[in-house]
Amino acid sequence: MPSLSPAIAEIRLAVRTALADLHEGSTVVVALSGGADSLALAAAAAFEGSRLGLRVRSVTVDHGLQDASDAVAARAAQTATSLGLDTLVVTVDVGAGGGPEAAARDARYRVLRDAAADAGAAAVLLGHTLDDQAETVLLGLARGSGAASLQGMAPVRDDDDGLRWVRPLLRVRRETTRAFCAASDLEFWDDPHNLEDRFARVRVRERVLPVLESELGPGIAEALARTAEQLREDAEAFDEMIHETIEDIVEHAEAGISVSVAALAANPAALRNRIIRLVVDSEFGVSLTRLQTLEVARLATDWTGQGPIDLPSCSAARIGGRIVFTAR
Repeated sequence: MPSLSPAIAEIRLAVRTALADLHEGSTVVVALSGGADSLALAAAAAFEGSRLGLRVRSVTVDHGLQDASDAVAARAAQTATSLGLDTLVVTVDVGAGGGPEAAARDARYRVLRDAAADAGAAAVLLGHTLDDQAETVLLGLARGSGAASLQGMAPVRDDDDGLRWVRPLLRVRRETTRAFCAASDLEFWDDPHNLEDRFARVRVRERVLPVLESELGPGIAEALARTAEQLREDAEAFDEMIHETIEDIVEHAEAGISVSVAALAANPAALRNRIIRLVVDSEFGVSLTRLQTLEVARLATDWTGQGPIDLPSCSAARIGGRIVFTAR
């Protein structure tokens, strides 16, 4: 027998590992754009899923943002069918909220979530690679978004409905997915948007990372991905500490929630700020900026009688020995 291509072997192993704990008979949805990354993922999922007794289907979203996008979607579905997958193509109207990239992403995830629910799927597989992870970390660094952003994309995430979102290829280079397709005689689609430098991610991919590789040496993308993984481990430990702490220092208040001033002041700044952000997010569903978080923290650490602080959807005020967050 001819030897297996290293690219095929690497990606099949990554997918097999990601699917290993799913029960036989489970359904898995693969997000398929027709690009090399998602096509390699779909092909590997078809191969490994059949051996694990899983039902695998692909979902392709036609965003309608480019000429002949319907033909691209149809070709992706046709390829998936040839791989033995059940296929679904959904056309969406992409809004303008948050910019075209964000609007398209939101529409795509809604379709994937609905398709998974309709199929009773246990997991959705996404084709993000190590290169995507490195780009995400660099973009987060440039925006000053903090450790949460620098964690990049999680390899596995369970949402509130119990649906698992899995990225099996986060340790696989983009060039490997293209090699997989070449070795498998799979014709993939190159999205022309990936060459348009009006998008920040494209500029990072085409300009920033090559310069870093040239000036600092090879391995930058891998180093960024490792950084994201290490930060995620730290964040998970931090979150566990925070939830244990919150149980002791948070109380429900009229139209809101309150936190002990003494307990906040006694904690290190990093933990204190995370507690404040988590309390506001969990109670009111909004994310505080760093500046807003620090202003709230000053109610505990540097209080000189200042009045209530207006925040998105709520206000924070020091009342006695507690900081009270009240809905507005």
